[in-house]
Amino acid sequence: MSAAAPVRQWLSEAAQRIDAALGPAHVRRIVLPPQADRPGKEGEFCAVQLDCGSVGLAFTLLDGTLAALHGRGADSGRAAMELVRGYAAGDGAARALGLATINALTRRLYDRSGYLPDDSVDSFGSLALKSGDRLGMVGHFTPLIEQARALGVPVTVLELKAELVREEEGLIVTLDPARLAGCNKIVSTSTLLLNDTFERVREAWRGAQAVAIVGPSAGCPPDALFAAGVSAVGTAWIADAEAFLARVAAGEKWGASARKVTLTPRRYPGLDALLEKAKQTCRS
Repeated sequence: MSAAAPVRQWLSEAAQRIDAALGPAHVRRIVLPPQADRPGKEGEFCAVQLDCGSVGLAFTLLDGTLAALHGRGADSGRAAMELVRGYAAGDGAARALGLATINALTRRLYDRSGYLPDDSVDSFGSLALKSGDRLGMVGHFTPLIEQARALGVPVTVLELKAELVREEEGLIVTLDPARLAGCNKIVSTSTLLLNDTFERVREAWRGAQAVAIVGPSAGCPPDALFAAGVSAVGTAWIADAEAFLARVAAGEKWGASARKVTLTPRRYPGLDALLEKAKQTCRS
């Protein structure tokens, strides 16, 4: 297996630091959405719950990942770090479970340190779109495209699927990252944390005024993302774990069991500070 890409390596090491600081975590259960021909957004993510109750999510619709996850044996009771190692060097299914586990460990850290991110104000990662902006997208967010165009903001979408490429007034869908040049605000799917495109795509947003990564897969410590020029991370915050996991298993909308939150460099304390605060809480 190939060595982990830098962002995957950093996130794996961050998870190890969290696990060492708070004590070894184990997997209570893994919850998968049902397999479906046309899953809704809520049917696209797996969930890992740790023995402390914390839940993390990851996208499952890459290259047969969901089917592979359904074919795996039971992972409950395993050390969380065993799954994290799959994120650094595993196949698609192992990588998804590993990222979900990193996200669950991150939520454990947030809860232990008392950190609470701000609620999201919009679906664009707080980019505050306005007239005169040019929006770049990494990934095809159809509802966001419609919202941006309704505001009169032209959109350039970077895609991996050639069949989606097209150009029309106010919209360019392209396979060429260079065409994001000139977009002053960029929003990206968090799937780039799973498919090894983060390092390549981040070159396309250099010079942008604001960059947001959004999606339930982005529940990890955002330090490495901020260091790479990301200005906001939007993700899911699980409010009611039991209700949420029941809805994931049924492929249902998450409703009030989860809400959207946004992390920014100005409001995020940093991994080191959170670890220190959590250690103080453990000692008290």
